[in-house]
Amino acid sequence: MGKDGPRPGVETPLPLTQADAELRRERLYGRRVGKPLRAHQQSLIETRLAEFSVPQDGPIDLRAMFPKASAFAFEVGFGGGEHLVAQANLHPEWGFIGCEPFINGAAKLVARIVDEKLPNIRLHLGDAREVMPRLPEQCLNAFYLLFPDPWPKARHHKRRFVTARNLDQAARLLRPGGELRVATDIADYARWTLEHLMPHPAFRWAAEHAADWRNRPADWPATRYEQKALRQGRHSTYLRFIRL
Repeated sequence: MGKDGPRPGVETPLPLTQADAELRRERLYGRRVGKPLRAHQQSLIETRLAEFSVPQDGPIDLRAMFPKASAFAFEVGFGGGEHLVAQANLHPEWGFIGCEPFINGAAKLVARIVDEKLPNIRLHLGDAREVMPRLPEQCLNAFYLLFPDPWPKARHHKRRFVTARNLDQAARLLRPGGELRVATDIADYARWTLEHLMPHPAFRWAAEHAADWRNRPADWPATRYEQKALRQGRHSTYLRFIRL
């Protein structure tokens, strides 16, 4: 900004709304770009990302986006997209939305969608909380939160996805009998998740035996984060909650 106003060619940023400001203060992620994209990945982001993205504004019409789908699911932070692609192949009759602020992960997912010709995945390059309020009530059969950033420092706990506000939103979106699945390799995050979800009136913990949270269910495909944790000697916890 110059003394007499904006410099020529420089766009003046719009003021943040209160909701935008809260998202920035409590953002769920750190950096957005890792290694430089390869030429093919960059080309896919530039030419195909929009084709597979959810609409940028307004209410989201799932039936219009997935005209052949009989059920819908949502994933927060899909990483490289391994779980989302596996679920899309397991359930071709479902429509899947995945959110990921990390552009390298989005590029990998777009490549998988193109290579495997998957018509039932749409993604949002950004914060999942930008999409959730735009979805209709009781529209989801499954809601996935797999290996989220644990934000281990106490002063950053407000950035964890598992908060009363986000759980209320997940409860609004899930149909009765739908599942909220949370996986983590951090014991403190598993404890945090149980402390928030056990008293929540909209959810029931599905576990009946210790094996239910120690062993990954057969219809729960592995992710690279889980495999990395195993290589580093950390065991994962698999939590399933049923929408009442």
